[in-house]
Amino acid sequence: MKREIICNTGPILGLAIIGRLDLFRDLFDSVFVPEEVHDEILEGGVKGVGLASYKKAEWIKVRRLSTVLDPLLRTALDRGEASVIGLARELKVNQVLIDERKARRIARSIYGLSVFGSARVLVEAKRRGLLENVARALNEMREAGYWIADSIVEETLRRAGEA
Repeated sequence: MKREIICNTGPILGLAIIGRLDLFRDLFDSVFVPEEVHDEILEGGVKGVGLASYKKAEWIKVRRLSTVLDPLLRTALDRGEASVIGLARELKVNQVLIDERKARRIARSIYGLSVFGSARVLVEAKRRGLLENVARALNEMREAGYWIADSIVEETLRRAGEA
């Protein structure tokens, strides 16, 4: 399942909370973040959560958009989500890692991108033997303030064989 992916702020912070940013490196050949996402993370996100882990992840490649964002993206999404989709289009990378529902829907239905979320990364990591317990990881993320809907948790645990 190795491949290139463009990542938004949320999934980076979510996995940094549980000390598992390495899962991105192990599951994908290349992990890119747009400069806008990089800036959001450096600004501290939620109480600086994940900042130290992110700074150590030298394998995450920061890219500046060289094209103007589609006006739809600029008006419909926040700058991080919009730049993730914009960078995916610019680099011709078909996969994005976004947790926010509206951005996922736009990426998938309007731009034809394959969308991953943090929960799917955890399931894939377990399938590859990189993570022992998805439920524990999800609980740690939620306890630290990372919002994941109950319905997503239930579906994720079912897919991970932990339901």
